[in-house]
Amino acid sequence: MPFDPGLAERIRDVMAERHDVVEKRMFGGIAFMVSGHMCCGVATEDLMVRVGPDRYAEALAHPHAREMDFTRKPLKGYVYVAPAGLETDDALARWVGLGLAFVETLPPK
Repeated sequence: MPFDPGLAERIRDVMAERHDVVEKRMFGGIAFMVSGHMCCGVATEDLMVRVGPDRYAEALAHPHAREMDFTRKPLKGYVYVAPAGLETDDALARWVGLGLAFVETLPPK
């Protein structure tokens, strides 16, 4: 299934200053790995964000977020964000920032 290349480019713009980001095909889309850990990505037109277990409920409380259930089973700590929740660059940067905040707590792989 193809993914939204425009959203992927916007994520690249948000992460442009970082030197530890690697893109990898994953989940039928593209994932942005930071220090070897999945931070965020694009699946079809949705943003995938790894917010971690501590911010999971908070992230799901946002109106355009939902459980990431790629395997038909929710992946705790990961959310999908619909395009309506990403209309502004600030909104996208906040979501990517949540992913970065979590993966920066993990040791590099």
